[in-house]
Amino acid sequence: MKISVIIPSYNRIHTLIRAIDSVLGQDSPVDEIIVVDDGSDDGTAGQISQLYPNLRLIQQSNRGVSAARNTGINQACHAWIALLDSDDSWLPGKISQIRQAQNRHPEFRLFHSDEIWIRNGVRVNAMKKHLKTGGWIFERCLPRCVISPSSVVLHRSLLQSVGLFDESLPACEDYDLWLRVCHQYPVHYIDCPLITKYGGHKDQLSKQYWGIDRFRIHSIHRLLQQGELSESDYAVAVSTLIVKLEILLKGAKKHRNEKIIAEFMPMLETSLQSTRKQTVPVLC
Repeated sequence: MKISVIIPSYNRIHTLIRAIDSVLGQDSPVDEIIVVDDGSDDGTAGQISQLYPNLRLIQQSNRGVSAARNTGINQACHAWIALLDSDDSWLPGKISQIRQAQNRHPEFRLFHSDEIWIRNGVRVNAMKKHLKTGGWIFERCLPRCVISPSSVVLHRSLLQSVGLFDESLPACEDYDLWLRVCHQYPVHYIDCPLITKYGGHKDQLSKQYWGIDRFRIHSIHRLLQQGELSESDYAVAVSTLIVKLEILLKGAKKHRNEKIIAEFMPMLETSLQSTRKQTVPVLC
């Protein structure tokens, strides 16, 4: 099981070093580390080249995390791809646990794990709605993102089947990919924390956008339009879409956000109609 690690980074040299060191500290070494510097202006490239001359550093203009991950994936030499965000870190033994799981369960092409959350320097317990699981988890994936990218090791053939990260999405690109994966494939879950996620910092994508659920709405809507869901998956996807639309529009009306109302109200109306007519909702 040869593994390429992809670490995208934008102006996070202070946490990127921690992330890289957590990979280098694994008792089961990875086969390749690729850092994709997404147009940083904090000296990332110079410091990483000096500190880690043996890893691969790819520099590109700032195009966002999806494009950075995709660049790394496309340049990776090996079939298995491990993802690591530059503000997260791996716990000791992660890769050996992944390799053991893959040896026992070769039928799976995506492995993920539990995680430790640190928010503003304090460890916090995950809420029940964030609990992870494995198997056929499409329905579990619909309300929110339940697979952390930094916990994932997946086979390249999976991405060749469902596609790479959507570079048009400024946020929730991981949610979008896991929906595409999990309606077609089961995933294997390792029920112990293998990564540490650090939250609370000001440059988190989730803090940069009002109504971030609108990006998830677009992902569900697009999946429905493609017509590839089973009858049961279609029904639960439409139901989730309606709930998300109603919440988003309620907030938009409260904040008098006419742009959001104009964009998403037609989608809600056609989605409600589709529950009666069993037709795919179309965004007008």
